[in-house]
Amino acid sequence: MTDAQETAAETTLRTTGGAPPDDLPSAPVPLLEPREGIPPVTADPDALAEVVAAFAAGRGPVAVDAERASGYRYGQRAYLVQLRRSGAGTALIDPVGCPDLSGLGDAIADAEWVLHAATQDLPCLRDIGMLPGRLFDTELAGRLAGFARVGLGAMVENILGYALEKGHSAVDWSTRPLPDPWLHYAALDVELLVDLRDALEEELARQGKLDWAHQEFAAIAAAPPAPPRKDPWRRTSGMHKVRRRRQMAVVRELWTARDKIAQRRDVSPGKVLGDAAIIEAALTLPTTVRALGALSGFGHRMGRRQLEQWQAAVDRARALPESELPQPGQPVAGPPPPRAWADKDPAAAARLSAARTAVTALAEQLNLPQENLIAPDTVRRLCWEPPAELTAESVKAVLHGYGARPWQIEQTTPILLTALGTAA
Repeated sequence: MTDAQETAAETTLRTTGGAPPDDLPSAPVPLLEPREGIPPVTADPDALAEVVAAFAAGRGPVAVDAERASGYRYGQRAYLVQLRRSGAGTALIDPVGCPDLSGLGDAIADAEWVLHAATQDLPCLRDIGMLPGRLFDTELAGRLAGFARVGLGAMVENILGYALEKGHSAVDWSTRPLPDPWLHYAALDVELLVDLRDALEEELARQGKLDWAHQEFAAIAAAPPAPPRKDPWRRTSGMHKVRRRRQMAVVRELWTARDKIAQRRDVSPGKVLGDAAIIEAALTLPTTVRALGALSGFGHRMGRRQLEQWQAAVDRARALPESELPQPGQPVAGPPPPRAWADKDPAAAARLSAARTAVTALAEQLNLPQENLIAPDTVRRLCWEPPAELTAESVKAVLHGYGARPWQIEQTTPILLTALGTAA
């Protein structure tokens, strides 16, 4: 970045005061360029050792980002990791050539990691041995600070006065070699991430929300890996059309067969067979390969052998005894859907209505999204089964039990207590 660019960025921060403007700057916004150019991709152990040494000797927070190949490859593994740190510059690392980055993770373990939308990248970083001890999430910070637009590009432009290059976010990052324009785009994602962090920290402190943010960041860093999803086939798009248990069995068999093929080929399941085709087969229950091939999604481009494997999955579902058919719905822990509350428990419905109104008003007053003030599921559970004795301490205990952070408990306990009491 040139001296003139740095001066422009400083001027932008001074004139906005770090506050969240609703509109983009009216003047032309300069396109961000990397300060030291695009580094070569690190793809072998020797080059990785140099990067590890450089980042271990660096100073201050470490900007971290990862690129996946969602929609192209099976799973959510990282295909490029970008880092930047003062004194070390920018590094682009190929996790295919360097699949174990635990040494790098250890080298920067004591530093604060700066990520944008951290929960999206942490699972794939964990898989290659990188996990922060502490972090700063610029997207979440933007939400807490009241920004209407919290995408990285919008925030860099609004706060720092630079436009990020667009157009490569949804490309196939498993491509090798990675084209130079893609690498240029990837490097820019960490170019100003620490600068953005500093500006957001200042704004959060000004609003009296910095401690709230630190609590949120600590919760993200300490969160364990998500457990495997139970019955993931139930999330097939269009599943709401499937009513009968035999049809559900067809969805389950086709989804499972597709997943095995996608994993073996290392391609996105949707490229093997679309969700719409699975639902169509489940609703139709074809009895022959010819009948299956006439359905939407099983068109002329699909060979006889492929059709036979899908028909075999349908046939397996058709042959299942009643006792082995899936149940209509998953057992749901916690309260039923709110739309059913008025019939099942009118008093609970009244509590929920009052609580939602109170949370909405407080979120507007604090200038942050309702879901960041308190998780909607936590509110539902509290309203469905409130403590026997309504006191501030009993409400706090319930909120804490559902994972609410101290700042959330402090802010919402008074209004929730009032809402529950008023509804009662």
